[in-house]
Amino acid sequence: MTMAGGLNTERLLGWRLPSPGNTMLGLCALFNITLLAILLLTLLGIKPAHAQEDLSCVGQDLVEIMQRDEPQKYQNLQAEADKVLNGKGTFWRIEKDGLAPSYLLGTMHVTDPRVLKMPKGAQEAFASAKTVVVESDEILDEQKAAVAIFARPDLSMFIDGKSITDMLSTQDKQRLEDGLKQRGIPLVSVLKMKPWILASFVALPACEFKRKAQGASFLDKKIAEDGVASGKSIQGLETLVEQIQAMADLPMDFHMKALVETLSLGDRMQDIMWTMTDLYLQENVGAIMPMVTAVTPENSDADEDGYASFEKRIITDRNHVMAGRAAPLLAQGSVFMAVGALHLPDEEGVIELLRKQGYTLTRVN
Repeated sequence: MTMAGGLNTERLLGWRLPSPGNTMLGLCALFNITLLAILLLTLLGIKPAHAQEDLSCVGQDLVEIMQRDEPQKYQNLQAEADKVLNGKGTFWRIEKDGLAPSYLLGTMHVTDPRVLKMPKGAQEAFASAKTVVVESDEILDEQKAAVAIFARPDLSMFIDGKSITDMLSTQDKQRLEDGLKQRGIPLVSVLKMKPWILASFVALPACEFKRKAQGASFLDKKIAEDGVASGKSIQGLETLVEQIQAMADLPMDFHMKALVETLSLGDRMQDIMWTMTDLYLQENVGAIMPMVTAVTPENSDADEDGYASFEKRIITDRNHVMAGRAAPLLAQGSVFMAVGALHLPDEEGVIELLRKQGYTLTRVN
């Protein structure tokens, strides 16, 4: 299948595209900082009831189980992962003659203490950098984030009198209510939110909500906060409204299918997130999406046009924006740049786009 401009969607990320819901749940935790900003604002507004409850973040490594119980499926997963250009590595050195070296870290937008440690050498690179670049610097200021997000309520909320429950079956409404309840969020408090926001809420394990409710920072925010504390210049590559607009540009039907599929996974999401985190810590970014596809049910009603648009609008388009806006900052040298890890791989990933600007990128570690 080919999109406008001759881009083959099956090569967009180096693997065959999964179904809409699979794509959504595979990316929401890694990609969109705006989802985390909205989540934080929601938590501040409703004070989740289980904020002090002891919730375990431990899950099963689904790849290990697959390797043991379904060796052929595991081999197929590894073969798909190996096809992904720049699929190995989350930490890269950026060099060009005459400039002090800069660094690129692929992040995971979670509060997991293992992720917050960053890979070997990253802390030293951060300490030596003069400028810290993140997806959006608006995450540093909750009031600024709130103003930015709610300046365009039409992008994240139903403003025409509709509610999310108007579009769900009785069964899916109950699943949504149960999933939100496990995370301390009453359904009535988020009835007007768009489905892509609610999908991100129920895709994140309850333990993430507990940590965020207690004030823990996800990796990108912590990097920005540490940069401020160190007196470094903090620069953002996107605005929160731009990120919201990218999600809002996709068809409502696509978002509803993604929400329903995410709801159908229920408690299995904790195992999926645990496995995604394991692969990230192994710096095996290229295996993340094949894993998500392998361990979630096939969608017989897959919307190929919808998820092709998703890949282009949420990944590829933003990769070009990030690389383009990073250019004048990298030209000054001594930059520590942190963006979602799945923005790094493939022919139109940030790594290759920076190489086309004349930079040499080398995997660290």
